[in-house]
Amino acid sequence: MQYFQLMGFGPDGWGRDMLAAAGMTIGVSIVGFVAGVLFGCCGAAAKLSRFGSLRWTAEVYTTVFRGVPDLLVIYLFYFGSSSLITSVASMFGAQGFVGAPAFLTGALAIGVVSGAYQTQVFIGAVEALPRGEIEAARAYGMSSLLLFRRVVLPQAIRFAIPGVANVWQLVLKESALISVVGLIELMRQAQIGAGSTRQPFSFFLTAAALYLLITFVSGIGFQALEKRAMRGVRRPA
Repeated sequence: MQYFQLMGFGPDGWGRDMLAAAGMTIGVSIVGFVAGVLFGCCGAAAKLSRFGSLRWTAEVYTTVFRGVPDLLVIYLFYFGSSSLITSVASMFGAQGFVGAPAFLTGALAIGVVSGAYQTQVFIGAVEALPRGEIEAARAYGMSSLLLFRRVVLPQAIRFAIPGVANVWQLVLKESALISVVGLIELMRQAQIGAGSTRQPFSFFLTAAALYLLITFVSGIGFQALEKRAMRGVRRPA
C-alpha cells in the first residue's frame, strides 16, 4: 500500500515525476539514436568507399568509440564543449564556468557511440546482399546512384533492422549515464526520489519496470517494422 501511495499521482506521490523522467529518457534516446543512424550511414559509406583515406578514418572512428567507455565519452563531450563555450563567453565579458546543455551534449555523445556500432550493422547489411543482383543491375546500365536507390538501399534496410533494434536497446541503457552531467532522466529521478524519501528499492524498482516497458513496446515496434520490410520476401523453410 505504501508503495502505491509513493508512486501515485497525489500531492505526495512521485508518479508524475517518474513518468516525466521516463519521457526525458525516451526523448534523449530517440535524438541520440537518430544521430547514430546518421553517423552510422556516413561511417558505412566511408568504409565501403574506394578511397583509402576515408576507409582509414572510418576504421579509426569505429575502433575508438567502440573501445572507449561510454561514460568517458559523455564526460569528454560535456566538459569539452563546456570549456569551449566558457572560452567564447569570456571573450564577451562573461565570468565563471558556462555548462553546455546536458540534453544536447548527452544525445550527441550517445549518437557518436551508437553510430560506431551502426556503422558495422549497415556494412553487414550491404555485404549480405546477393552479388548477382548488383552485377545484373550494373549490366543493365544502372548508374551508381540508381543502383543504390533501387537495389541496395531497400534490401539493406531489411537486413539492418534486427541489428539496428539491438543498437536501440544499447542506446536506452546508455541514456542512464547522462545523469552524470545533470540531465534529470529516469535514473537520475529515481536517485532523487530515493534520497528524498529513503525508499531506494521502490524507486529503483519503478525505474526498472519503466525501462522494461519502454524496451517491450519498442521491441514490438521493431518487430512490426521488420515484418513489414520483409513482405514479399521468401524465407527459408
